[in-house]
Amino acid sequence: MSSALPPVPALTAAPAPTLRALLARRELDLHLATAADDAALDAGVRWVHSSDLADPTPFLSEDVVLLTTGTQFVVDGGIDRADDYVARLRARGVRGLGFGTEVVRDGIPDPLRDACERDGIPLFEVPYRTPFIAVARAAAEAIAAQAYARRSWALDAQRALALAALRPDGFDATLAELARQLGAWVGLYDASGALSHAHGPAEVAADAGLRAAVDAEAAALLRRGGGTGAAMRLHGTAVTLQTLGSGGRRGVLATAGVDLDQEARAVVTAVVATTGLALEQRRMTAGAWSRLRAALVDLLVGGRPELVRDVAADAWGGHPSAPYVVALADSTAPTGARELLDTLATNGRLFYGRDDDGVLLVAAASDRPLLDDIASRLTWRLGVADAATDADLVAARERARLARDRGRPGTATDIADAPGDLLGDLATPAARARAGAELERLRGHDARHGTALTATLVAWLEHDGAHEATARALGLHRHTIRARIALAQQLLGRDLSSFPERAAVWAALRLSS
Repeated sequence: MSSALPPVPALTAAPAPTLRALLARRELDLHLATAADDAALDAGVRWVHSSDLADPTPFLSEDVVLLTTGTQFVVDGGIDRADDYVARLRARGVRGLGFGTEVVRDGIPDPLRDACERDGIPLFEVPYRTPFIAVARAAAEAIAAQAYARRSWALDAQRALALAALRPDGFDATLAELARQLGAWVGLYDASGALSHAHGPAEVAADAGLRAAVDAEAAALLRRGGGTGAAMRLHGTAVTLQTLGSGGRRGVLATAGVDLDQEARAVVTAVVATTGLALEQRRMTAGAWSRLRAALVDLLVGGRPELVRDVAADAWGGHPSAPYVVALADSTAPTGARELLDTLATNGRLFYGRDDDGVLLVAAASDRPLLDDIASRLTWRLGVADAATDADLVAARERARLARDRGRPGTATDIADAPGDLLGDLATPAARARAGAELERLRGHDARHGTALTATLVAWLEHDGAHEATARALGLHRHTIRARIALAQQLLGRDLSSFPERAAVWAALRLSS
């Protein structure tokens, strides 16, 4: 259910305000004075602040660049306290330090340079001709440009999602578009906790450990309910989860693989709202749809498959094509069954509806593994039978019923693989009564006279009517066997030299045993 999609650089729609971006502004003529790794240069910058205080950290937020002329260090013409100063900046989360040269002294003092090298804070020179206000303005412009770009992206994304929601496969199309916009894996879990839709980068979808962890967290959220959400890191990957629908029990929308900023969270929230509303609308109309499906099952059984196909095409986008596999499920639908079946019924992959003693499902024969998946996920007993054409559907339904009644929970059992045999399948109350009447005189004779005609007849039939073989099996003389069989024929009123007569007596013995 996963697909690789070309990512939209949603979280980098405009050049991010970073120290690298500041250093790249030629008009500022800034020069990096220490070694710095990519992580330090590419970390986001919230603001540029200037201060010559010995300890400016109480007045700074994290992720800022600080500018100073160094007056706080001058003691008797030298520099003091550089190590403590840089350590405090590092602890406060300062992204970089700009030193304005030729104001208090020429060049950058070596103790300050050494302290920045040691603590990993990039140090750069701000030449005398570049005002601090110009550096701050350049950073502010970058911050404003990114904010504008993110807001524009959010509007464009919501517009694209709205268009996707109008498609016939609105659920799936919306989630696919959300995954594309975020450049992330997006999954929708139904009310049973099963993953019903998934889109996004293949490497995220293929991470079995991550998927298992997300599955477990989604199931836990559904158990808690209450419209809750969560953001976390699982297997080192950013993950967000949000419950859907009234009470938070209709499903969970999950994203994985990207940290969401404010605009991205707003887009996800919009999808949560529209998806939750759609699920609630489905719940409110579920009774009417269920009655429609049940009526279509009645039409199918009544020999009107062409009408069923027409209605299914209009209501759900299609109907499976012959040859079919027909399945009958248990009468009790587990939690989440409707959500799962509705998802699979999209575009006509599956037709289902309530039958007189269960749920009837019809799929294309080529889609037979779908029934195994349904049985496993819903722990249903499913009986399955083939139907080559529309005319075979009713008979296949009865074979599927028999296979279901002999199957096991969580499995889809084909009629050919169902335990039991043909005579057992024919053992209706009427057939058992008829068999008992057939054998009444024979068994009555045994009861009155203490004979073993019935047991001898069973052994004789099991040995294909051979007197010698039956005599050896019972430890009797062959003439005794011959006499007993002759008397049994007389009591039954049947000529047991005929195969049809033998078959009828054998069936009566089996059905009445």
